[in-house]
Amino acid sequence: MNILVLGRGKTGSLVVEIARERGHEVSVLTGKENPSASALTPERLSKINVVLDFTTPEAVLDNIFACIRSRANIVVGTTGWYKELDRVRQEVESSGTGLLYSPNFFIGVNILFEAARSAAAALHQGYFGQIFERHHAQKKDAPSGTALMLGKTIKEASGTELEIISFREGDVVGMHEVVLDSPNDTIYLCHDSKSPRICRWCSACRRVAGWEKGLLRFQGCLARAMSQASLWPNRRVVIRS
Repeated sequence: MNILVLGRGKTGSLVVEIARERGHEVSVLTGKENPSASALTPERLSKINVVLDFTTPEAVLDNIFACIRSRANIVVGTTGWYKELDRVRQEVESSGTGLLYSPNFFIGVNILFEAARSAAAALHQGYFGQIFERHHAQKKDAPSGTALMLGKTIKEASGTELEIISFREGDVVGMHEVVLDSPNDTIYLCHDSKSPRICRWCSACRRVAGWEKGLLRFQGCLARAMSQASLWPNRRVVIRS
């Protein structure tokens, strides 16, 4: 595939390294090279199979809409724009392009989302909940997009909004924990990332660059794939975006 990566931060640089190891042709645009998405022209994107955005909340929407106007498929790992989901969905569907997004592309984290959705029932049974997240000291946003998505998932399932506590320290790749506590016992749901290299960025690229079109959430695509593979048997999969 011919991949264009937007952003040369810690995640963007790692994605470039992994994609090149797998034989993909990769080009990169930094924020300085692409102010207000000005470099994302139809001419520039005409030979690109998929764009990956790992930029900032301030830049991501301009990048998304520039790709949509050029009918370029895009995978978005940047967070902070989900309030505009309805507007983005309309533009994506009218253009016939594909946009796949997630705050986190670890399979384990997306399984954690499902576990948290089920465990949220405990909040109506005398449990008190909190969300904890730890990341490396260089991570700029807090709480993380993954922690916010965990909170949103639990609130949708239970109607209860949980406090999120963030830590920034050392070289921690990423840890997310949901703690549900009662006088009788405590439930811990935790995902601790050992290496960012196992994220499924390239798989996401192949899905969007291929036949999938529309606004797609990685969690929904993963749930469907796992259901088809009988990893979540007898589960009715609902794809949410």
